[in-house]
Amino acid sequence: MGAEVRRGDLDDLDGLAAAAAEADGVIHLAFKHQAMRTGDFMAAVDSDLAAHKAIGEALVGTDKPFVSTGGTLMVALAGISGQGGRVGVEDDQSEGGPRTDAANYTVALGQRGVRSSVVRLAPMVHSDLDHHGFTQALIDFARESGVAAYTGDGSNVWPAANTYDIGVLYRLALEQAPPGSTLHGVGDTGIPHKVIAETIAGKLGIETKSITAEEAPQYLGFLAPFVGLDNPTSNDRTRELLGWEPTHPGWVEDVETGHYFATAALDRTPAVAFATKSSDPRSEG
Repeated sequence: MGAEVRRGDLDDLDGLAAAAAEADGVIHLAFKHQAMRTGDFMAAVDSDLAAHKAIGEALVGTDKPFVSTGGTLMVALAGISGQGGRVGVEDDQSEGGPRTDAANYTVALGQRGVRSSVVRLAPMVHSDLDHHGFTQALIDFARESGVAAYTGDGSNVWPAANTYDIGVLYRLALEQAPPGSTLHGVGDTGIPHKVIAETIAGKLGIETKSITAEEAPQYLGFLAPFVGLDNPTSNDRTRELLGWEPTHPGWVEDVETGHYFATAALDRTPAVAFATKSSDPRSEG
């Protein structure tokens, strides 16, 4: 479609800055997921913040768009949403913390001549394009342990979103989001963890099991710190602001189709996308 590919990685800060300076806009999607999976979450967080700053400083004063990525779970982890069933909204912000520091930095760029926005993604971004996300991880853990586990009574909820809807959201954010915006990449606003476990168990032909928080590392690996979080999340303001409407299948319907169980998880290399102008009408998709 006429775009130029520029290869690099998150540790090449000079390369990120140079590419950002040359681009018409930046969408930052990368994260060191492998480091997170092996228990070095903070190293991944530090690398992500450094990448944000390399890109952001290159864009200061240009009025170019910079769309970054956060997570709705960080709002629940900060104790803002989920307490007493409180639904998380786009205006919710915390002073700092893992990944939140990068999001706060990006939002602040809106006051420095960057049309910046942060898309907080649901923990389960799913579709036939997903080979390494949290849905695949939950399935892998269930397959390995022989049970689909959930903590307590499983009533705590996680939001989800279809990859194809999320792609549209990032395009709209690049084109329209006001400076300093926070957006919610959420389709299903909250699925009970017991339902998540039951759906996976049904496809694998195994049982579900209620576990304690202390048992979570045994059954759910690197997701243990997060699986007990209650993360009901609204997308109302995002839909109103950008005219975004999720139209693709929700998490349960998508997982029920079986594609997650037909292919093995793939190890994907994180990437950064640099947006360039195009007159090709196909870019609208």
